[in-house]
Amino acid sequence: MTTAYQSPPSRRRKSLQEASLLNGPMMLLKSIRGFSSNRAIIWLACAPLALLGLGIFTLSAKAEELPELSAAFLANNLWLLVATILVIFMNAGFAMVEAGMCRQKNAVNILAKNLFVFALAVTAYWFIGYSLMYGSNEIIPGILSINSLFFDPAVSAETISEAGLVPTVDFLFQAAFAGTAATIVSGLVAERIKFGEFVIFALVLTAFIYPVAGSWEWNGGWLNSVGNKEFIDFAGSSIVHSVGAWAGLVGAMLLGPRIGKYVGGKAQAIPGHNMSIATLGCLILWIGWYGFNPGSQLAMDQWVPYVAVTTTLGAAGGAIGATVISTITSKKPDLTMIINGILAGLVSVTAGCGNLTLVGSWVAGLVGGIIVVFAVSALDNAGIDDPVGAFSVHGVCGVWGTVVIGLWGFDIQGDGSPLGLLVGGGIEQLGIQALGAGAYAIWTVVTCFIAWKIIGALFGGIRVTEQEEVDGLDIGEHGMEAYAGFSTTN
Repeated sequence: MTTAYQSPPSRRRKSLQEASLLNGPMMLLKSIRGFSSNRAIIWLACAPLALLGLGIFTLSAKAEELPELSAAFLANNLWLLVATILVIFMNAGFAMVEAGMCRQKNAVNILAKNLFVFALAVTAYWFIGYSLMYGSNEIIPGILSINSLFFDPAVSAETISEAGLVPTVDFLFQAAFAGTAATIVSGLVAERIKFGEFVIFALVLTAFIYPVAGSWEWNGGWLNSVGNKEFIDFAGSSIVHSVGAWAGLVGAMLLGPRIGKYVGGKAQAIPGHNMSIATLGCLILWIGWYGFNPGSQLAMDQWVPYVAVTTTLGAAGGAIGATVISTITSKKPDLTMIINGILAGLVSVTAGCGNLTLVGSWVAGLVGGIIVVFAVSALDNAGIDDPVGAFSVHGVCGVWGTVVIGLWGFDIQGDGSPLGLLVGGGIEQLGIQALGAGAYAIWTVVTCFIAWKIIGALFGGIRVTEQEEVDGLDIGEHGMEAYAGFSTTN
């Protein structure tokens, strides 16, 4: 009698679903190619230790005996952090104004652009933009400087003792401004641009175009050495608002008008779908501007409330000017013009909020509100489709806000001497302000034209197809609706 040899039964391996909480992670690692051996697991375990050692080395290399934090140091940095949060919250205002003034079929696309573009702007500005804007190593004197990539977040003893700004809060504030410039572009190209091509342009704008332009004034560039007086742009009427507006204008011209905007050569109104949201967005922007302008004082001092008041008076004047003129021209007060009038007034005092008297601020806003009504009409007549009036608000009034300092501005925070032509300061400041506004326009138009063209050539154009535009970008670009399940009317 023979007995057949039987191999011992093999032990069935547990599946990952059957593994315990303790054994599961190890089984998952071993299932990955390259991590099946114990040696690979040991090398992997060394990674956290190496990173910890590197972190300790970095901290020890930057360690410095720091003095006690003073009240002035804490107040300055806390105020700028609060101002930064207000400026970042302006993204919600821009999104609501743009979405409300456009059609419901494009609401998701507009909201997605405004939300995602800030994430892109912060990343691009952190990677290279901040270094280009505030670099100390000159490549082209007065025009282009750079530091290394990213920025050094270390806090020095000198910064604390002089109640200066820590690098991280300064970066965050400046990054919020870069995001604002990119967001302005969205309004001009709304309802017909491809999502991917727009976000690529936003990266280029915030990484290179905007930072280089900003360095000309805010980093002691060539605009600070023209003539006997300096170019003044306190919070960015030209540097932020007009740069974003010129960039968007180029895109809008290359895209062409929306389908149905012009019939028989005449501009047709395309009403927004939700004026309640647009109004709320306007109010959010107005509140956010108290971070934008007073925050640009870069310290918590006696001038912060003054700048807040000039900002408020500019907005009030703009609302009144736009409401009166729109009522005269269209026989009834137009809510969209009230909204744009407030924003126009705010942009009109952004450059001069620290150099205008209270009366001068209100008048500057009033004129801005009047200008924006005629600018919207002029752009329509020129065949340029600007769905929300972004160029009229940020571009035209950005230039006006820059130039007005040369008309009735004062050195308020200095010796109080007059700067503007109409208050006895001569014509030099007016010429410098006009030169700066023109320089930002030329730089932005040329560089953005090149950027838009290259992006269009690489990706087969920047405009969606005709069918996608008719159906709405929400479906074509995102596959969803803003008001799914709700009964809506067109």
